[in-house]
Order: sequence, then structure tokens, then C-alpha cells
Amino acid sequence: MKTRNPDLALRARQLFEQLIIWRRDFHRHPERSFQEKRTSETVAAELRKLPLYDVEEKVGGYGVVAAISHGEGPVIGLRADMDALPIQETTSHSFSSLYPGVMHACGHDAHMAVLLGAARLLHEDAVQGNFNGTVKLIFQPAEECCDSAGETGAVKMLQTGRLDDVQRLVALHMCPWRKTGEVQWHDGPSMANNDEFSIVIHGSGGHAGYPQHVNDPIWIASSLLGALYSLNGRRMDPLDIGTLSIGKIEAGEAGNIIPDRLLIKGTIRSYKESVRNKLVEDLKQTVTLVTALGGSYDLSVQRGEPALVNDPEVNRAVRKAASGFKLIEEPFGMGSEDFSYYTKTIPGAMFFLGCGLNEEKSLHQSDFDLDEQALPFGVQVLLGSAYELLERGG
Repeated sequence: MKTRNPDLALRARQLFEQLIIWRRDFHRHPERSFQEKRTSETVAAELRKLPLYDVEEKVGGYGVVAAISHGEGPVIGLRADMDALPIQETTSHSFSSLYPGVMHACGHDAHMAVLLGAARLLHEDAVQGNFNGTVKLIFQPAEECCDSAGETGAVKMLQTGRLDDVQRLVALHMCPWRKTGEVQWHDGPSMANNDEFSIVIHGSGGHAGYPQHVNDPIWIASSLLGALYSLNGRRMDPLDIGTLSIGKIEAGEAGNIIPDRLLIKGTIRSYKESVRNKLVEDLKQTVTLVTALGGSYDLSVQRGEPALVNDPEVNRAVRKAASGFKLIEEPFGMGSEDFSYYTKTIPGAMFFLGCGLNEEKSLHQSDFDLDEQALPFGVQVLLGSAYELLERGG
């Protein structure tokens, strides 16, 4: 594979065995959002083996920020997320999760390993005086989930002020539907706004053999669901990007009893803020159908992550760092990423790093896996992007 920086590529490949050790250790010991105590302590311990780093723990929860400087220059941030998901792993690896019901099914174990690899090479270059400026390594907790205040780890780390001096920011995401050696990038909106909603339909329950004596919330929901599913097809401009999906419906205890309530939970995804607002308003209007059918309802909408907007100038540095790879320009889909909170205030970009195995996988699957041969490529592109930005003065 050709590369613009063969020395960096070689040095990244020489870290391969260590990258595997880190990634598999994190994979064995996954921790859910806001619970990443062992993970953050392991990260901080590895960084403290490199004496030029200023390492700060418990930043916005279990976050870790490590800064390294040489000479005068811009401040560039590199971010990796640390949390795992509430999924029971079904792989049979020797390094499968040791914790029932918790799994790294989104590649965050690999993200941390890649950033630790970049940390090691950065330290070597700082000793040699090979760059001018400051690089902040951001190991972020709680990307997958928000707390009761609706805040994710990115929000909490930004609130500390520890990242106020960062001028440009880069992150990677493992991508199992792309092959190893491929890098996907995109300017502008690239991942979706994420709004979660909950609808409780209240009716009156009773004997299933006497439906005329009740007000059936399941019957009401059957009409509501069709209306909800049609919102993005009939109420939106077809040229806009947005979708509404139902992920949970819950009602009843027995087949011969009509329940008195039904719960619907779902998500609204969009790229534009105007589409986001319209879909929420359309949801509020559509759910009034419940009252027309004789029921009542409670509706709540929790605004989640904003759309991820990638900065074109930062992406230019990413593309240059990945110039020897197969580059694919395409949005990342309707998933959401709390890296978007950073890019609302700091020019930044995320790239997707191909890590697909022979059998195609998706993220958040119980048998999620990745090609570990991609790990050195992640180090090369992530660190190479930082060096490009340092050379440009930010």
C-alpha cells in the first residue's frame, strides 16, 4: 500500500502486537457508560509510562485528557470513546467479555488502542523534537448513553473547560462494512440528529371477549403506528434526509385481557435542524389521533445528539494522511455520535476506518468483530491527520 508518510506507516505497523494487547484487554473488561473506572485507570496508567505527557483523570466523569507539547504551535485534539454496550456477547474469542450482558460491540476498544498507539509515537516524536505545538489526547466516557440530565460524556468533558484551547479535532470510528485499507470521509452533515420519544396510550382494559365494554389501546396504537410511519414519506420534502422508527412496543399481560395502557418508544433521525424540528412537530400533531379514537396519551421527546458536521479543512488533513488508502466519500448514515457536540464549537472531523472481516457485520451486534490488521492503519491516519494540522498551524 502506498502512503504519503512511509516512516509513520512503518512505525505504526511495528506497534501491531501492542495494539492487539491493548484492544483485547479492553474487550475483555468492557464497562458501560458512566461506569468506565477500570478502563480509564488502565488508559491513564499506560499514558503515565510516557513521562512527557501531562495526564489528567476524572475529566467530566471518567474522562482522561493527556497533553504533550513541543515548541510553539496550535493545539490539536484527538478523541477516542471508552464505553461499552449492554449486549450479551456471542463470539467465542479467548478475549470475549468477562462481564455478562456487557460488550464492546461498537469498536471503542479499538478506538482506545489506536489512540494509545498514537500516544506512544507522539511521545517519541516529542523527544526528538519532530513537531511544534500541542496535541491533546481525549479519552471520553459515555458516548453511547446520556444521564438523567440528557448529557453524554462529550457534553460533560466540554463543560470542564479542559478542551477550551483545542483549535482542531479529529476522531475515528471503526467501520465493519468497509474493508481494511479503506477510509470513508464526508464533508458537512455526516451522522444524524438523534431524538428519542416515548408515547403512553391510555385506554380502558377488560375482558377480551367483550371489546365493546373497553377502549382498547392496542387498537388505537394500530392506527397511530401507520400514521407515524408515514411522516417521513408524506410530510417531508423527499430531498431531505430524515426518518422515524419504532423500537419498542409494550402492552398487556395475557392473551385474553385487553390492557389499559400501551407504551411506544422510538427515535427520530435527521441531518438538518429544520427537518429535526419539523419531524418533532409532526409527531406532536400526529399523536393527537389517540384522542380522536377515544384514548388519552402522554408524549415525551428527549433531544439527543446534534448532527455530526465534519469540517472540510480538517477533512483535507485527514485525506492527506490517508492518501495511500482507498478513500470513499459518503455520509456515515443515520446513526448518531456525540462527537457532534465537539464539532458544534471546535472545527473537527471524524473518519470511518474499514475493519471488515469476510463475513459482513454491523455495529451493535452481539457477534460484532473486527479485523485487527486495521489497527495500525488507524494509528497512521489519526496521527498523520494531527501532524498535517500542526504543520498548517491549525
